[in-house]
Amino acid sequence: MECNKQCCDCARITERSEEERKKLLNRLSRIEGQVRGIRGMIEKDAYCADILMQSAAVSAAVNAFNKELLGRHIRTCVARDIRAGGEDAVDELVTLVQKLMK
Repeated sequence: MECNKQCCDCARITERSEEERKKLLNRLSRIEGQVRGIRGMIEKDAYCADILMQSAAVSAAVNAFNKELLGRHIRTCVARDIRAGGEDAVDELVTLVQKLMK
């Protein structure tokens, strides 16, 4: 897994192993299922407190996903860019963490 910059429209990509991709996609699929469950609860006029508990579970799942992805990003992309002299990698990381903590 490694971040690469492609000069074609300055798009950046991160190459992931098939195992890592599968793990992240599985987490997202579970989150999607939880959100669909909440939608169903609303459609069935479920009790507000029950819906809020499920919503909190979704938030926790998204936070866990973000922590996993952020950790991998720091260990691979940011570390590589810093080793290569990319001082802006730290600034980008600080901005990213600030956005995640909103």
